[in-house]
Amino acid sequence: MTALDRRTVLKAGLATTGGLALGVGAGAGAAGPAAAAPRVDRTLAKGLGVPWGMAFLPSGNALVGERDSGDVHVVKRGGGRRRVGHLAAFSQVSRAGESGLLGLALHPGFATNRLVYAYLSTSSDNRIVRMTYANGALGSPHVVLAGIPMNLHHNGGGLVFGPDGLLYASTGDGEVSSRAQSKSSLGGKTLRITPDGKVPAGNPFGNYTWSMGHRNVEGITFDARGTLWASEFGEKETDELNMIVPGANYGWPLVEGADGAGGYRDPLAEWSPTSTCSPAGVAVANGRAWLGALRGECLYSVRLRGPDSGAKHKHFAGRFGRIRQVMAAPDGSLWITTSNRDGRAAPGPGDDKVIRVALP
Repeated sequence: MTALDRRTVLKAGLATTGGLALGVGAGAGAAGPAAAAPRVDRTLAKGLGVPWGMAFLPSGNALVGERDSGDVHVVKRGGGRRRVGHLAAFSQVSRAGESGLLGLALHPGFATNRLVYAYLSTSSDNRIVRMTYANGALGSPHVVLAGIPMNLHHNGGGLVFGPDGLLYASTGDGEVSSRAQSKSSLGGKTLRITPDGKVPAGNPFGNYTWSMGHRNVEGITFDARGTLWASEFGEKETDELNMIVPGANYGWPLVEGADGAGGYRDPLAEWSPTSTCSPAGVAVANGRAWLGALRGECLYSVRLRGPDSGAKHKHFAGRFGRIRQVMAAPDGSLWITTSNRDGRAAPGPGDDKVIRVALP
């Protein structure tokens, strides 16, 4: 594939500066051979309001947070839910905003320390907090990292612990695109943080920044090889699935999508225009990334490696409306959530839902 074949958007008046030219794989926009289809197994919970963050407990049940109410529920692996706590989060759903209670993650030592982490919005910033979950209830939150840019849109919100025991977070540019190219800003980045909120040794710029040049990353996950993947909202032209490399620059706002030999890190897969996807949550299972598509109203799968790496397939098109979170469950299934009560769709019966999907 030549540079002319790769869809590139260079912003008017901005010169391309040096970055990391690290190609990911061939076939970034190609359709590959037919993929075995996932199957809807059952609806696990109904009547939720924008279920966003999700973290699996050792039992196979999951903590699920509602973006706009701040309520946290346990959703049982066999179905049913119970409210177990509330976090004060700043929601702007009345303005079709994107702030509120976002990502959730369990500490790797959860079995003994019972620590849960959350990414949430206040009226002045986005921040990461932690609390205990014990005896069926959440404790009081304590701030781990504050000062992440917050705005009506582009709040990021992904949280995941890596195989190194450190916490990774994805942030948006808070609708100030220049933040993404500033190494000192927490906006438009993936961050790498110690569990108590310090800068870990080995971060590429000596601060929290792990990668830069992002517009708005919501979904972030590790695969079994320890590779970090992230889903990214484009502006109008190109959504992205990116393999995250420490110190890499993904180009926003200078570049949207791939730029070939232009100097920025290229996506593995792209969707153009963004109305076909708008990727939110991402999980990895069975050699594929699985992405929830909001405007695309479907579940996408993307082959990660091999001769057809980057090949995309669409599943459940139009069946559930807007799909937001996608998580790989301990039993090998996927759990997905709908997002039809976020002010951008007409909710259907039972919305919003948590749905279990069986994989081939």
